[in-house]
Amino acid sequence: MNSLPAYSGARISGCWTLRSDGSGGEGSLDRLLPSVSTGLSPRKRTTSQCKSEPPLLRTSKRTIYTAGRPPWYNEHGTQSKEAFVIGLCGGSASGKTTVARKIIEALDVPWVVLLSMDSFYKVLSQDQQIRAASNDYNFDHPDAFDFDLLTHTLRKLKQGKSVKIPVYDFTTHGRQKEWKTVYGASVIIFEGIMSFADKELLQLLDMKIFVDTDSDIRLVRRLRRDISERGRDIEGVIKQYNKFVKPAFEQYIEPTMRLADIVVPRGGGNMVAIDLIVQHVHSQLEERKLRWDMAALASAHQAQPLPQTLSVLESTPQVRGMHTIIRNKETSRDEFIFYSKRLMRLLIERALSFLPSQVHIVQTPQGEDYEGRTFHGKRITGVSILRAGETMEPALRAVCKDVRIGKILIQTNQDTGEPELHYLRLPKDISEDHVILMDCTVSTGAAAMMAVRVLLDHDVQEDKILLVSLLMAEMGVHSVAYAFPQVKIITTAVDKKVNDLFHIIPGIGNFGDRYFGTDAPPDWSDEEMDEPRY
Repeated sequence: MNSLPAYSGARISGCWTLRSDGSGGEGSLDRLLPSVSTGLSPRKRTTSQCKSEPPLLRTSKRTIYTAGRPPWYNEHGTQSKEAFVIGLCGGSASGKTTVARKIIEALDVPWVVLLSMDSFYKVLSQDQQIRAASNDYNFDHPDAFDFDLLTHTLRKLKQGKSVKIPVYDFTTHGRQKEWKTVYGASVIIFEGIMSFADKELLQLLDMKIFVDTDSDIRLVRRLRRDISERGRDIEGVIKQYNKFVKPAFEQYIEPTMRLADIVVPRGGGNMVAIDLIVQHVHSQLEERKLRWDMAALASAHQAQPLPQTLSVLESTPQVRGMHTIIRNKETSRDEFIFYSKRLMRLLIERALSFLPSQVHIVQTPQGEDYEGRTFHGKRITGVSILRAGETMEPALRAVCKDVRIGKILIQTNQDTGEPELHYLRLPKDISEDHVILMDCTVSTGAAAMMAVRVLLDHDVQEDKILLVSLLMAEMGVHSVAYAFPQVKIITTAVDKKVNDLFHIIPGIGNFGDRYFGTDAPPDWSDEEMDEPRY
């Protein structure tokens, strides 16, 4: 990372920056700090939490970010930037979580994930559980944490992948059955008492912050918390602090202060330090920002033959007639919906023919064998790009019984012209499914590319994705096929041109507005408003 200005340990404007040139640093650490035999009293939190920034818009069924996530991949569809990871370390009750939340609030950027180290305690054996019940198990030792799982999880999250975070139950000293899925972080704030205790973990941190709070203040906070929230007496809290907490801090936590890029005295109350941190993070995010050139994307594949991964529904008189009706600007809404649904049903049936199948022999009522075919895969899942893509869901449900449905919302940033991810809800364990990605019109292909990238980040195999659309422009076909050559593309028609505003020509108009009966503004785009994307 571009380190913060170094002041050789001097306290500047209420914060203390340290050199990050490696002196006395990471190379001298073993994978874990040396173990000791001192027993520590267990923490009594019910469950661990991994929290993200509160959304700006929430309904009973959906969480939608009004500020979206810009592209995190290039025109090749490959990951081109990683999330910015901030590591927060400090003693127990030093105010790490408070500092994290202050940073999140001051950053004012969407898609921030707060990852707690408490989620990664190891599952205790029966013998260890007995020791924990009698306060003889050391929860503040590095060996109490699953660093392998933690490092693997943070690395995937930094790479933009979907991850599952364990939820640790401190009552049973085990992990709950349901893990929490986290995805789409632009900034990750990782906090814990041992955040700097592992070399591999340190390499994933772009910025390292140590929260330095006076020991007397930490003791007072523990007294207040343990007495009011945990029903303990003052003598027991002081005894625990002197026997376990203080020695653990001195042996394992305080020595890692030298690894920090910045030390924050006084915790969350030090707004000077927090402002410095936020300023640095903003500069790093600006340097990592991608710039999409839509004009270059539009001209990149001109005069190229259509890809072999494209399948266009045969233009029979019936199909041509339905296109005539839905393309006609004078067509009533009822007729537009009726004939669109007919086309959608044909389109979905066509898409299903590209799914893998195998020979399956059944016996007919006449007692004879019939050699047929059956789907050869784990599951079929549909994913619609909101909102127009949702109109294709009934057609899919009509031919795929009990199909699972996911949804992705992508909007166009009017200032940058880039697609931005605002919302997604995908079924669990989608990675092994064959996914039918549904959108009604595809112009430049930027929204479809983002949706495919989201599926790949959730470990869906590229050759198991089928993109289906009623109408596509050649530009969109080429863009998707160039970035994702194994994705099968199925449509009812391909128009040759897009105009300067990226409208499909001759096109179909704003599909969502015509289908739902809403009015498009004068500068409407084929894929704005209802499907506000490229």
